[in-house]
Amino acid sequence: MPEGHIIHRLAGTYTERFAGRKARVTSPQGRFAESAKLLDRREMQDAEAYGKHLFLGFGPRGWVRVHLGLYGKVAFTPGRGGEAVGQVRLRVANVDWFADLRGPAACELIGEGERAAVLDRLGPDPLRADADPERAWRRISKSRTSIAALLMNQEVVAGAGNIYRAEVLFRHGIDPYREGRAVTRAEWDAIWADLVALMRLGVEAKRIDTVREEHSPEAMERAPRVDDHGGEVYVYRRASMPCHVCGTPVSQAVMAGRNLFWCSVCQAD
Repeated sequence: MPEGHIIHRLAGTYTERFAGRKARVTSPQGRFAESAKLLDRREMQDAEAYGKHLFLGFGPRGWVRVHLGLYGKVAFTPGRGGEAVGQVRLRVANVDWFADLRGPAACELIGEGERAAVLDRLGPDPLRADADPERAWRRISKSRTSIAALLMNQEVVAGAGNIYRAEVLFRHGIDPYREGRAVTRAEWDAIWADLVALMRLGVEAKRIDTVREEHSPEAMERAPRVDDHGGEVYVYRRASMPCHVCGTPVSQAVMAGRNLFWCSVCQAD
């Protein structure tokens, strides 16, 4: 599932290529057809991201809320766009660009009140200037749930996913099974600041890089990571491989249906 930095990149691209201009809005697949008719030839005013939710704003007509889920993808292509290939749920087009959305978990036209209700359910997003990490801390500091599970809960922190949670906990030497209430305020402040920095880097670099300079392939004279997700990481998807810091094989377990990765030595409480 795409993490928050991907959604923020999409919002920026939609804004750059479509905002302030009238757009052709269609649903070649047909599942968004009625809503598309209401938006067709209307101006897209803006696009923004909150956590893993993408919102395309059409002023009084409302917002298109998109959640990519596990399989959703958006492809931006120069030109007006010809016949759609595959199951395109939503196409937004002008004379210069068209954007095709395929396979999202959610694509719906909602009003301002419904959008506000979605945002009210979400925790702070490290990539938003209006984020309040205190909201997340109030929940974490009272919770018996593991910090790893809390970081994956979008109602606690919006946008961070499996990669960022594994990597930020490693970078701060925190056992993923430690209860939220056992995390100190100083540790939480450091985790939040790191999420902000790492996720901003992800937006800029178009990939997730979490290793510090002293552990880079160049510094350690090791081969770069080869993975579909790209980027240099400490523990994510490195089960049984040696930790870059201490050499211990990286551990793996399943937590709440998702794979969890950590170093039992570097993250020993």
